[in-house]
Amino acid sequence: MPIYEYECKDCGEIFERLQPSSAKKTGEPCAKCRGTNTERVLSAFAARAGASRESQSPSACSARNCPNTQCRLRR
Repeated sequence: MPIYEYECKDCGEIFERLQPSSAKKTGEPCAKCRGTNTERVLSAFAARAGASRESQSPSACSARNCPNTQCRLRR
């Protein structure tokens, strides 16, 4: 089941719900104010594909010199 993000049009809260893809796109109760003036919004997602064994190993990383441009330690 996918996780969907909703935005409350009354208080501005953005919240998530684990729901089937057939779930309604509006009217989900807000997690903060419980209002139903809400709308499903597009959200960013992360995907990992084709990572080499070296890029997965923390010991292979020296932070600043890491060859993996997506490394969380690289600054």
